[in-house]
Amino acid sequence: MISVVIPIYNEEEIIALLHDAVSTAMRQTGETWEVVYINDGSKDSSLELLRQLQRTEPEVVVVDLSRNWGHMGALHAGLQTARGDAIVLMDGDLQDPPELIPGMVDRWLQGTKFIICKRSARDDPPGSRLFAFIFYKLVRFFVVEDYPSRGYDLALMDRALLPYLQNTSKNINPPLFAYWLGFEPEVMLYERKKRVFGKSRWTFRSKVKLFLDSLLGFSVAPIRMISLVGFLVSLASLGYGIWIVFNALRGKTVVQGFATIVTITSLLLGLIIIMLGVIGEYVWRIFDEINKRPESVIDEIY
Repeated sequence: MISVVIPIYNEEEIIALLHDAVSTAMRQTGETWEVVYINDGSKDSSLELLRQLQRTEPEVVVVDLSRNWGHMGALHAGLQTARGDAIVLMDGDLQDPPELIPGMVDRWLQGTKFIICKRSARDDPPGSRLFAFIFYKLVRFFVVEDYPSRGYDLALMDRALLPYLQNTSKNINPPLFAYWLGFEPEVMLYERKKRVFGKSRWTFRSKVKLFLDSLLGFSVAPIRMISLVGFLVSLASLGYGIWIVFNALRGKTVVQGFATIVTITSLLLGLIIIMLGVIGEYVWRIFDEINKRPESVIDEIY
């Protein structure tokens, strides 16, 4: 069985077209399949439309979450529910074409456990492209050096990867985590389409959270950079102190430099605040993990 896991949030305009494209692609595989739609607290009629599909389509499973838990929480709920021997992860906006699924299934049947669809180009707004460029540069530098330079959302993974993904801690980026596991992926190239229907709910706040989760959840580099900056500032301060003492011994002490003192003090206080903020992000993630709060709550499974 192949399970297709798709989070849905306020996508009433596209659900019928999305399901038609996914079911057409899955029938081409010749395998048994299911599609797991996760309603992530939609405020429109998305749940009703999904329920209508579920009543008439035996392959449809609808997971209704108690509220909006975010894209990653919805993905995790879908991974907990999927029953397939292979799991396809994809978004519900049709920017990543379902037509690629039969090719991924063929490669899986030939023995490949992890197949990703890598973007060769993306027709997104300039701001989104700039954020994605910076984000993936930092991910490649700090976390996984060979991570796809434009990222990926559409992927197929064997059930052998599923226990690791189901048992991850909260605040984890599932695509990045799946790649980080070390299974050698087979890559399929495609051009990411422009969104035609609806409006993206991928807000700037969501992007920043994903960036922090991806960087701080996989890398100790920020903490080590703080240590390095602290060492360099301490070294510079020691050198400056030696210079002041040397001038005092030579009798060249002058009462000047108020602007210099204020500038240096402001710089150091700014560095301290930033460093405490980064440490606080790590401490929050420790607290969020040990308090055992759920990443998402399933209200009903249809």
